[in-house]
This record gives sequence, C-alpha cells and structure tokens, in this order.
Amino acid sequence: MNPAKYNPKHFLWDYDSGVATITLNRPERMNPLTFDSYAELRDLYRDLVYTPEVKAIILMGAGGNFSSGGDVHEIIGPLVGMDMPGLLKFTRMTGDLVKAMRGCPQPIIAAVEGVCVGAGAIMAMASDLRYAAPDAKTAFLFNRVGLAGCDMGACAILPRIIGQGRASELLFTGRTMTAEEGERWGFFNKIVEKGTVLDEAKGTAGRIASGPTFANGMTKNQLNMEWDMSLEAAIEAEAQAQAICMQTKDFERAYHAFVAKKKPVFEGD
Repeated sequence: MNPAKYNPKHFLWDYDSGVATITLNRPERMNPLTFDSYAELRDLYRDLVYTPEVKAIILMGAGGNFSSGGDVHEIIGPLVGMDMPGLLKFTRMTGDLVKAMRGCPQPIIAAVEGVCVGAGAIMAMASDLRYAAPDAKTAFLFNRVGLAGCDMGACAILPRIIGQGRASELLFTGRTMTAEEGERWGFFNKIVEKGTVLDEAKGTAGRIASGPTFANGMTKNQLNMEWDMSLEAAIEAEAQAQAICMQTKDFERAYHAFVAKKKPVFEGD
C-alpha cells in the first residue's frame, strides 16, 4: 500500500514523516466498531507488514473518546440471531484484528481519552504503548453483557500487562479502571493533561520513527515470541535476532556516528 494515498472507508488516516495516525471517527456514538470497520482495521494492520514507509502508528478516537467497542445496533443485535458457525466466524474475525495488531512490526501507540471499553479496551491493550488523559475510563465489560472475559486475547495479554489478580478482577466484574489505576498498574505508560494525549503520542511516535526501524520491528517480534519460550530458548532467539540486526546498515551508521561524535541518522535498512 502507498501510505500517502491510502483512503479507508471506516476511519480516518493521516500519514506524515513515517508516522501514521488512525482515528476512529464516529464521535456521536463514541466511536463504536462495526463488522466492516473490524475487517478494514484487520486488513490494514496486515498490509502494514509490507509497508516500511510507516515506522510508527498512533491509534485514537475522535471527539474526546477512544472507542465504545462493538456497536450495539450494528453488531450486538445481529449476533443475537446468529447460529454457531456465524458466531464463531465473527469471534475469529475480531480475534484476527488483535493478531494483526501484534503481527505488524510497527509499534502502535494508543492515545486514550474518555470512554475506552469493550473492543476499544482490547485495541488499547493490544497496542504497544498507551497514553491516557485523566478522564480515560477503561472497561473490559464483556461480563456485564453476559459474556466471558476471555475475548480477543484478553486472558492472554491483560495479565501480562497488569498482573493476574488485577486482570482477573477487571474481567470477572467488568468494572471501570480509572486512568490513575491504569498508570499505577502499568496499563498506561503515562497520564497527560486533557487535550495533550495526541501530542504526547506524536512525540513518542516521532522518536520511534527516527530510530532503527528494522531493529524496532525485531524487538516487537521478540516481545511476542518470547511469551511461550523458556529462558534458554529466549536467550538463543535474542542472540540470533541481534546477530541479524548487526548486519544492518543502521548498525554500521550508529558506529560511524559514535566515532565521529555525531547523532546517528537511521534509515531503517
């Protein structure tokens, strides 16, 4: 895909200097997802695997809220009337969105304001970094609508971010996690003033985009892969990953810049 010309149907897209910004844009409904927007987001993240021009991604919502999750009328209503094969097709498709987010090499930064619930909370969880406004309200509320908390990888990913006990409480009760709790527990990297979350995300995205992007992608891959590895296997995998990175031109550039007492300019190759 050409990031400068990409024109999605179900959300906004901006691309500048290696940083792509995805904005969920149904502010009158707090940016809910539909069957089509789920699928388009999934396909976008898969395309980004082959789009080296994009070096970092910001995910946000319009109108002061992140996302209210699946649209009650356009998703929840139709699900009630579906048979089991149809339901499984849907739940696998939503899970594929998380797989695609974790599988794309670019770091994803969630800029969270206001409501961040259901599938919205999952998308924030599946991001690599999360910044929040003080009014951020995050809830994995599946339990409150009669569903299990094990949705879209929540039982695998959330405990690794905030711990088993805290994740269990949120998934069993569906209660709201405040921004302060989220930062204290490690879900949010930082709380910033209302109205400055995007600026914070852009600052970090810019720093990432100016870094060694091939190596950053390798880091994300190892963070994913090492969940299931023994310590011995992880150390060996990292040895191989680092040896590959040592063959990049960015590694050589960094050495020459250090010798010349200059700041390295990375190009991602």
